[in-house]
Amino acid sequence: MFSQQAIDKLETSLIADLMAFSPELLVCTGIVVMLLLRLLPRLRLHMCGISLFFSGSALLLTAIHFWDVKIPLGGSSVALDFLGIVNPKDPPFSGLLVVDHFTGYLRIVLLGFAVLITWLSMLTGIPDEEDSADFYTLLLGGTLGMMLMASANHLLMVFIAVEMASLPSYALAGFMKGRRQSSEASLKYVVYGGGASGVMLYGISLLAGRFGTGYLPDVATGIHAECLKGGPGIAGIGGMDAVVLLGIVFILVGLAFKLSAVPFHFWCPDVFEGAAAEVGAFLSVASKAAAMALTARLLLVLAGTADLGEASFLMTTKIKPEELTELMQKAIGPVVAFFAAITATFGNLAAYPQTNLKRLLAYSTIAHAGYMLMGLAVMNADGAKAVLFYLFAYIFMNLGAFAVVAFLRNKTGSEDLKDFRGLVYRSPLLVVLLGVFLLSLLGLPPLVGFAAKFQVFSVLFDAGQHHAHAGNSTLSYVYYGLLIIGGINTVISTVYYLKVLKVMVLERPLEELEGRPAVPLRLSIGAVIFSLLLGLSIFVGGILWNPIAEASDRGAQDFRRAAKSSLPTQPPVGMGAGGGGGARPGGPPPGGPRPGGGPPFRAAPSEARP
Repeated sequence: MFSQQAIDKLETSLIADLMAFSPELLVCTGIVVMLLLRLLPRLRLHMCGISLFFSGSALLLTAIHFWDVKIPLGGSSVALDFLGIVNPKDPPFSGLLVVDHFTGYLRIVLLGFAVLITWLSMLTGIPDEEDSADFYTLLLGGTLGMMLMASANHLLMVFIAVEMASLPSYALAGFMKGRRQSSEASLKYVVYGGGASGVMLYGISLLAGRFGTGYLPDVATGIHAECLKGGPGIAGIGGMDAVVLLGIVFILVGLAFKLSAVPFHFWCPDVFEGAAAEVGAFLSVASKAAAMALTARLLLVLAGTADLGEASFLMTTKIKPEELTELMQKAIGPVVAFFAAITATFGNLAAYPQTNLKRLLAYSTIAHAGYMLMGLAVMNADGAKAVLFYLFAYIFMNLGAFAVVAFLRNKTGSEDLKDFRGLVYRSPLLVVLLGVFLLSLLGLPPLVGFAAKFQVFSVLFDAGQHHAHAGNSTLSYVYYGLLIIGGINTVISTVYYLKVLKVMVLERPLEELEGRPAVPLRLSIGAVIFSLLLGLSIFVGGILWNPIAEASDRGAQDFRRAAKSSLPTQPPVGMGAGGGGGARPGGPPPGGPRPGGGPPFRAAPSEARP
């Protein structure tokens, strides 16, 4: 139950909370408007314009806030910055959400992609006028859930956000009505996704029950105390309570499913092959971006690089925030590095024999999830910055590849590689553009894909050097080894990316082998403009990458606080963020009793050490 003081605080902070939530509110408004218009039987209106308006408005608002744009007003300038009005010690909605620069960056990525995918669907004709309200409602609903995944700050909100993103995705995967493959893809996605969500929810219940709260900084503080049971010089997951360890594992299983990380990748190729190419692009970019953001926030909160309010057990164990980060890197970093390595390796090896372009791109998506996990394996702000850069570049590379597949499907009725033999003789522009997108996915300079991989690999190299100089030879070998594996995987991926171009450029068209002239493929002006803009973005981003690097650095800046902060002179009263003793949703007041009559959770010497 909330106290009267907490209720009064909720009422007084409602305006500020709603302002911080304004991009999501715009998306919600767009969903409601389309659903209401859908109820009018005589109104025949394609909803793409409405979807573009609301997603574009939310994108513009988010960009203004993220970059602190000032507008002239009465001889002075006013900054439209909700990041400035949100107190990091008092996050919106009593801590359910956190609005920081990391959230702002991911909102820009997700809303920008929603605008692009809506534009692509207009050009390809999926959906038609009758189904447009359903399609764009699901699209914006999934985007809303993914935005919440990026800002979730409570275990309850984590689960709600994942489900809000997943349920529209299940429906979109089977949106191609009348196609057996599409229905089968949707059914597989629902079954596997439901199982993963159940496992994740069980893990959340274990952690919330063990620590008496679902607030992420408080849960992280409890996990830190578990890892430090043996004293400040010893840390590891092996000494954890079994309930805590299982809770962490089950939550990471749910996130690994969303990321298509090995061994939870099995749904991805079948779903991508059965779904429309436009939906495949949405799942491969937006879904991965949201899952990667949530994984990054959880790992960085666990690493102690986020602001945890200077938990009291840091005082009692005489350990500095930098030392805590290093100890958590030793405990969790090698595990993340292992799964990053096998995910990238498996994705690249499995993509080689594929003949369906969507399945090939599905395995490519798995491989790129591995590359991004490599950046998260270092568990610091620099790794988060590299992943944010990678996500921005990945929008244009992967969306461009799926867009070409969608255009070819509309013209030829096929998505198999064998039907695109000698395509350069029929549509040289499409082949050139597809070559740009695939070579950027490969990481060839001067394209933006090279810049993205360079960011991740340089972070691995720097982490290896740092730990080598600090005397942590094990972590140094882990990050150097991961760097080598990433380089080898880049070489392996050359084979299947170039195989696609080889078939389209070096082989003769099927019509010529049968003695018929090759019929040119005519693209609409809109399709040409869309493809050229994506291709140009890849070139510009690869040559002038400073703006993207600065934006990604701004997005990761909130995870540098712990390294700059100093320990408090007096221990805080409670365990919540900022040392406040107020109640938070999903748990008792700090120091209060645990559910079921257990002892109260306090990060005190008696629990921090045996």
